[in-house]
Amino acid sequence: MTLSSPSRDVSGLRDYAFDWALVDVETSGVIARRDRVLSVAVVTIGPDGEQTGEFSTLLNPGCDPGPVHVHGLTAERLLGAPTFEQVAGRIGALLQDRVLVAHNAQFDYDFLAHEFARARLYLPVSQRLCTLALNRQVDPPAADMKLGTLAAHYGVPQTRAHDALDDTRVLAGILRATLREAARLDLPLPLVACPPRQDVQFAPQPPKTPCAYRNPGRAEAGGPLVQGMKIAITGETATSRAELVARSVAAGLNVMSSVSRHTSALVTNEAGSGSAKARRAAAEGVPVIDEHTFLRLLSDVRAGTPHRGAAEGAGASGGVALVSGVGALVSGGAAAVPGSAGAAPASTAAPTPVAVPSTQVAAVPAPRRPAPAATTGRPLAGRRVLILGGTHPAAAAARTRVVELGGSAAINLSRTVTDAVLLPGGEADRRLRRMPDLGLPVHDEHWLNAPGAAAPGAAPGDAPGAAAGAASPATDSSSPEREADRPPSPLVLPRGGVVDLPAPQQDAAPLWHITAAWEPQEAADIDVVAFVLDDDEQVTFDEDFVFYGAPENPAGTVRLLTDGPAEQTIAVDLAALPPGSRKVAVAAAIDGEATFGDVGAVQVTAVPGTGAAPLARATLDAATTERTLLLAEFYRRGPVWRFRAVGQGYDDGLANLARGYGVDIAD
Repeated sequence: MTLSSPSRDVSGLRDYAFDWALVDVETSGVIARRDRVLSVAVVTIGPDGEQTGEFSTLLNPGCDPGPVHVHGLTAERLLGAPTFEQVAGRIGALLQDRVLVAHNAQFDYDFLAHEFARARLYLPVSQRLCTLALNRQVDPPAADMKLGTLAAHYGVPQTRAHDALDDTRVLAGILRATLREAARLDLPLPLVACPPRQDVQFAPQPPKTPCAYRNPGRAEAGGPLVQGMKIAITGETATSRAELVARSVAAGLNVMSSVSRHTSALVTNEAGSGSAKARRAAAEGVPVIDEHTFLRLLSDVRAGTPHRGAAEGAGASGGVALVSGVGALVSGGAAAVPGSAGAAPASTAAPTPVAVPSTQVAAVPAPRRPAPAATTGRPLAGRRVLILGGTHPAAAAARTRVVELGGSAAINLSRTVTDAVLLPGGEADRRLRRMPDLGLPVHDEHWLNAPGAAAPGAAPGDAPGAAAGAASPATDSSSPEREADRPPSPLVLPRGGVVDLPAPQQDAAPLWHITAAWEPQEAADIDVVAFVLDDDEQVTFDEDFVFYGAPENPAGTVRLLTDGPAEQTIAVDLAALPPGSRKVAVAAAIDGEATFGDVGAVQVTAVPGTGAAPLARATLDAATTERTLLLAEFYRRGPVWRFRAVGQGYDDGLANLARGYGVDIAD
């Protein structure tokens, strides 16, 4: 429902009554550790929804203002404006004891954190709320989740886009409207704790120069070095370590910070030293070269094979392709995938991807609204079904059946849910009591055997308490949210399903996001991580392992975004990855004794840009005893990047998975 004039009164929303500080910043770039804030606006709102304060100012950043065509802030306009240090105290007073709110809140929070750190001041924020993440949970029938689109959907006037003060006033209207929708759905707010930053700079190390050559394999005894060989160094050397590394890189070698089965040679004067690298080299049979021999070989390094860049490969599709091969759903359940959820790995080696023959790749049109079920032969096409109750295997089987029938399996209640299926034990689910007010039909477990046999609004066997005859929002032509008004649906991928990413527009190369979401947990903390991998399925250096303790790789091409306690995102600048980076693997790990069988389904979504409509979505819930789950990956296929929904689980913890990808994890 579109709100033409959103009310300011949110006093009845007791669970959502906070003191809010709504923030928007305009910046000289997108990297908080490097770029600066050009303008800032803060609007404070009380628990009753009424505005209590407002402040905005331009800022003199002392640097080039960056993309003037976006924010309109030229160096001339900023000349004479105060520096951030001069207004930091006033901004801090407005943020004190309030929840920081922003659209894509981590962006604004990170920029403020860096600006306060440069001023040697403490950022007084202990919690933040992202209205983008909150609207992803609500999932209103809007074309996308961008600020302007949501403003139009909720009936909030917007006069000057990318003006910090106007954007903050618009954000206030969106927040009030979204809180009411969250209350209707009984959604917990995705509040994120913001512990104080300990390091005043908290910036990653400078990026390592990527190696331009493919790994030719191991060094042969008495043979030459070849460009692209992976070299590790350990122990004391007569030549300084920095000089050895610099000369190796200049010669075209790939200097690694750890040893793996893909290491070409270990350089050391103390092969029996017992260091971690020496022990791993002995275990893997990696050749050992002393410093003197290595320096001699460096004078005559043979030419290697360069990585093939964007022009590599031939015959790759430029459109959208859907792979439904080994990992695809088949009648009665999901096909088994070697190493998939339910089977622990035999070793700590990185998982081997399932090869998909080219005959299993079928071109399909770009994502669009599904055709009516009657014309597609898929009775749940266009429907989004929430499973309530049941044992984990029963619920997983039900969600599998939903996808088989052409529908999308929801993990949380949102505005796009069209049906609910009640399994034994689901009567205690608090979301059930919301169904009558939302007009959602609730079906019994037998409905999935023949969902086309009943009208969408009232299937035979509807659970007691369901709104008999209530119209499905997706099919009621009198509803303001009828199907014709809904945004295009993302492609629904099975486990193992693959889709080509569309080529970027000429003037835009957006970040791609893999967002993972799950039902809020009380007994388990889940961390999403990423690995930037080369041809050998190994990290080039340890810092290409992105996790909560190191949320950004040195080049800034892969970042972890914490959107809430039940949602995290990996943002990837695919266009900026060096040719040697062939894959970005995204995984989730549980801290504690819980398993993914306890967590249940995890939803992964591929989204181009911030707030854009998703390209593809998959629901992964075949896990049982696993504590680590490979969720999805972006990988190169010729000139095209692809997204794969993986769903491959391991009983081992995150440390073993990281070691398998070549990360040096201390015991």
